Amino acid sequence: MSDPSSNDPLAPLRQRIDELDAQLVKLLNERAEVVVEVGKIKRSGRTDTPIYAPDRERAVLQKVRQHNAGPLPDTCIEAIWRELMSGSFALERPLRIGYLGPPGSFSHLAARKQFGASVEYDELTDFAAIFDEVARGHVDYGLIPIENSTHGGVTTSLDCFLDTEVKICAELLIAIHHNLLSRFPLEKITKVYSHQQALAQCRRWLAAQLPNAAIVPAVSTSQAAATAAAEDGAAAIGSTLAGQIYDVPILFTNIEDNPNNTTRFFIIGQQSPKPTGDDKTSLMFTTEHRAGALTDVLNVFRDHGLNMSRLAERPSQRVNWEYYFFVDVIGHADEPGVCAAIEEARKHCLQLTILGSFPRAAEVL
Repeated sequence: MSDPSSNDPLAPLRQRIDELDAQLVKLLNERAEVVVEVGKIKRSGRTDTPIYAPDRERAVLQKVRQHNAGPLPDTCIEAIWRELMSGSFALERPLRIGYLGPPGSFSHLAARKQFGASVEYDELTDFAAIFDEVARGHVDYGLIPIENSTHGGVTTSLDCFLDTEVKICAELLIAIHHNLLSRFPLEKITKVYSHQQALAQCRRWLAAQLPNAAIVPAVSTSQAAATAAAEDGAAAIGSTLAGQIYDVPILFTNIEDNPNNTTRFFIIGQQSPKPTGDDKTSLMFTTEHRAGALTDVLNVFRDHGLNMSRLAERPSQRVNWEYYFFVDVIGHADEPGVCAAIEEARKHCLQLTILGSFPRAAEVL
């Protein structure tokens, strides 16, 4: 009796895939054995390299993209390696990552995109709690949204830098795609819940598709998803992760009015990474209350040929009409030119703090 698979044109290809899978698993575990040795050296104190090193992460991802000759796109290769690095963290020493909860929030989604599924996550109630837990060492790193391409800066995040000594270790650019989540068909939806920012970012779509539904603000997109899971006729605007966690089907994807909607996040920790050649440095400073004081500081960076990619201001909350300024400068604080500019700028400031130098985000995740 003949083998039925002998007439299947896919059989030899599937067999080859099985063989390659076996080789991949073997190689991945060989790599993991090296990672274990790296972890032993880090824990021994023979090096000051942290478990998560953004400069090393940048180098690894650049190299694997260079090795990629296709047909898989770089985005696929990078996603695989990010999850592989997540498993490596767990082998060296399990990392604990703090994010703004509840589970399913866009901060949670961003943390998962960056650190993968093999680390521990700690949902925290507000930005101050994230800074505090990082400073105390209860979590290794925290994820903080700092600005949105549509709605600008997240001022409550900036304010937390006034009372902490944590460092900015990395930045992420996360594409924010909103989804309509509901257990009911579109025609039976009577209420739509979500955070005010998410509702604002989907205003035109809601007006066109659900003009008669009540729009109800919620504390978070995650809470909105939980409500949509339990209430008749309810829908929520939230992340794909929120839909999975609260078991609410996705009716429509990418309903945001601006398809390029992106949020920039900072990863905060207790150490700044080493230079990569493509870095930013974040500074916080306050000046004397006199005419031209801010200009004097900004002119220092101009005269040193340094590009400032961001300038924001916040009240000091200590003295009326005193302001702190937040500046992002292209370059690393350890580079001679950047270091010289910072020291000269310091002469024009009442106070100047280096919040961190970190690799510049190369692409939107």
